[in-house]
Amino acid sequence: MVSYLSLVMYGVGGIVVAGMALLVAFQEKLVYVPVLPGLTKSYPITPARLRMIYEDVWLTSSDGIRLHSWFIKFSSDCTGPTILFFQENAGNIAHRLEMVQIMLQNLRCNIFMLSYRGYGASDGYPSQQGITRDAQAALDHLSQRTDIDTSQIVVFGRSLGGAVGAVVAKNNPDKVAALILENTFTSILDMAGVLLPFLKYFIGGSISKGPKILNIVVRSPWNTLDVVGQVQQPILFLSGLRDEMIPPLHMQMLYAKAAARNKQCTYVEFPTGMHMNTWLVGGDDYWKTVHTFLQQHVLEKEGHESHPDETDSETR
Repeated sequence: MVSYLSLVMYGVGGIVVAGMALLVAFQEKLVYVPVLPGLTKSYPITPARLRMIYEDVWLTSSDGIRLHSWFIKFSSDCTGPTILFFQENAGNIAHRLEMVQIMLQNLRCNIFMLSYRGYGASDGYPSQQGITRDAQAALDHLSQRTDIDTSQIVVFGRSLGGAVGAVVAKNNPDKVAALILENTFTSILDMAGVLLPFLKYFIGGSISKGPKILNIVVRSPWNTLDVVGQVQQPILFLSGLRDEMIPPLHMQMLYAKAAARNKQCTYVEFPTGMHMNTWLVGGDDYWKTVHTFLQQHVLEKEGHESHPDETDSETR
């Protein structure tokens, strides 16, 4: 009997070890999803289909990877803010064009959409270090343009894009005027236990209680909670309370961490917002929230700098 139980235990242990080995080996394929199931990597539409004023922009990251992006203008002579948009995980920038079209109409701004390496028409394979380089290349490009107001560059990141955007804002306080985060996670380490519950005993971040013995092997931890606490610029947090992928608690924790040091933080909840549709179900309230934030912290920045009490952290 003892030997039989021992065999069972060894067998279970072997399966667990094998499973962990597979997770370690193929973790990038679990974290990054450049191609949606059943679809191709290519763009299903382009801004031309939606009659947008745009240009194809090809960038080269600091490690030599060729990247594709779209620079979309509200109008040929737009002098408003330019939003550097970092997309969610799955799919490519073409899948965000419907949202971007509505963003143009409501915010009357320029929008720069970057294809991370391995996504869309960009070369390479995604990784945290690589995507961070890609995002920096996009910001550097915008900062050097002569047809926009480079003092009004706003980083907007949704989900994975929020993790990317937080890093870029932290690293570039002189180039990024403000940061907007929507339905973003505290870290991939914390998300491992959300998406694959058995992993919470081996991998975890700030909100996990397990031994976290496998944290060291995670190549894309994206620890947004630590990063956001170092961002100096104004931050708007947009949280969909019905988010079915990232628990809303993550956004609450990000806000709390940032607001403890940064008095220019605003947190807004949308009761019916899910992971991918908060911007849609939020309707006019969503866009008014973003517009007000831009008006206060970007368009009227000089006036607010002389009245710091007007920018204290707030929640709604």
